[in-house]
Amino acid sequence: MKTFILIIIGLSFITGTISFIQPKKDPWKVPEKYEKMKNPILPDEASIKAGNAIYTEHCTSCHGIKGYGDGKKAQHLSKAPTDFTSIQFQKQTDGALLYKIYFGHRDMPGFKNRIPDNDDVIENSFGKTRSPGDLINYLRTFEKK
Repeated sequence: MKTFILIIIGLSFITGTISFIQPKKDPWKVPEKYEKMKNPILPDEASIKAGNAIYTEHCTSCHGIKGYGDGKKAQHLSKAPTDFTSIQFQKQTDGALLYKIYFGHRDMPGFKNRIPDNDDVIENSFGKTRSPGDLINYLRTFEKK
């Protein structure tokens, strides 16, 4: 009987330890109103050029020049930055990308007020300027052909 109780206690301890050690999933949930948002900026040459400038200034340090998530700061983060060339990234809606850029998650800082001329953006919108839409249009250029 004592052996049985010790086995139960041991199994409980092991189970508790394993569940504590296993990384917890921390999904980056996007509110539905953002999921449904459409980018109001057409992905023309001017938009992509403007988006490239924003990306170069704010994103390359972590996501790298080619969007692979291999920027200079990437190795110092607790989780690898998103690879913008991945199918998983590219299948997200423009609104979902906007939400993630605006609010960040864990190592990814929120850029809502760092995007040029976007500091007075109205909640749940692409803002009063072209900049957020331009950045998302540029991120779409990383899609693998």
